[in-house]
Amino acid sequence: MKHILCILFVLAHAASAQMLVPSKDDTAAIQKAVDSGTGTIRFSRGTYRLTRTVIIELDKTGFTSLIGDGTARIVMAGPGPAFQFVGTHEGTAGPSSFKPNVWERQRAPMVDGLEIVGAHPEADGIEATKTMHLTITRTTVREARHGIHLTTRNRNVIISDCHIYNNTGVGVFYDNVDLHQSNIIGCHISYNAGGGVVSRGGGVRNLQIGTCDIEGNMSTNTPPTANVLLDCTGGSIAEVAIVGCTLQHTGTTPGSANVVFLGKGKDEKTQWGHLAIADNILSDVRVNVHVRHARGVVISGNSFGAAYEHDLLVEDSSNVVVGPNSFDRNPRYFTGEAAKANGGIVFANCTDCTLSGLRVNGVLRKPAAVLLEKCSGFNIGNCTILDSDGAGLLLRDFTGSIVTGCLIRDNRADRKPAPSLRIERGKDNVIANNLLAHGSEPAPR
Repeated sequence: MKHILCILFVLAHAASAQMLVPSKDDTAAIQKAVDSGTGTIRFSRGTYRLTRTVIIELDKTGFTSLIGDGTARIVMAGPGPAFQFVGTHEGTAGPSSFKPNVWERQRAPMVDGLEIVGAHPEADGIEATKTMHLTITRTTVREARHGIHLTTRNRNVIISDCHIYNNTGVGVFYDNVDLHQSNIIGCHISYNAGGGVVSRGGGVRNLQIGTCDIEGNMSTNTPPTANVLLDCTGGSIAEVAIVGCTLQHTGTTPGSANVVFLGKGKDEKTQWGHLAIADNILSDVRVNVHVRHARGVVISGNSFGAAYEHDLLVEDSSNVVVGPNSFDRNPRYFTGEAAKANGGIVFANCTDCTLSGLRVNGVLRKPAAVLLEKCSGFNIGNCTILDSDGAGLLLRDFTGSIVTGCLIRDNRADRKPAPSLRIERGKDNVIANNLLAHGSEPAPR
């Protein structure tokens, strides 16, 4: 390193600062600064090289923040996270569960304004365990493995205005963590091969993902993942809101998806959910939204497009409400490779769901634009289904449900329309007051 490197220790109740002479390996100097208990570690402009993790043991160091102004770069040349925050909080977010030392020494560790670059196959950005009020802002992590890695237990995490970009693992990884109350806000999370925001197992509640750009978080060289993947296997995930985001790319990758929620936890009967997906832009993947074994899901106000297999796939779920959404084939976007996108909605083995106010247009190469198979207790109303290759609505083994007030037609002049409504086996259904431009095929007797 040819430039002058310094770490400014801002000492509590003192105006003086200590300057360090840079070396080829800055790990020891940064660790010493952390261990000194200074509190605020300021990184001036320059590149800082680490060969092992800087561990911030909050109960020993006291309140600690790592602060840059966007001009400092941390190169992690060893395995593991560049910075690991370790607290001792074992409780919940409830005030009565806190031990005094958490408030007196550990609360609100912060990372702000740094760039972390991986220079080792197993280098991560930031890891946190047993922390309270961790806040990460205006930070970039790239070319590492995992960007932000949350493990064991944390409470009240905020990740805001960050760029988590081009990492080989997961962008923001809830790794079998017990974590209630976390917000990911205004971030750019893209081109992370193991997924964008991924939660596996653990016990996650009150996860808010809002106004983020989350795209291209998958790779042909890694197992199938998603821009947002919530997998309850072995644990539980619930009380999640994904709102106001752009989620997209890469449609040609096998198994790619924008949002996946897998609600089966530790037993066969439990369906986790309490999930809201609202007011997002979703496009250019195999499946835009995939929900399996979930209960209590609301999907509303989204714009779906360019799904190569399904716009919406819901399996083995109940109490799912799909409100007004646009599932559209806009000619502006369906050129080149995107012309191969099929789209469409499928519900399979689901009960007690509501579909209202959907607008579905241009589903191609499918038996139906909307397929409901082995479903019961559905209330379907006021939907518009247009210009699709198969039947507009296909009900297969469909029972105890209502379909009213729908408009289904195909106005394309270059082909013979399929039936607007096709019923293949069913009973105890009410189908009334629909405008079926091309008639229906009733269930065979």
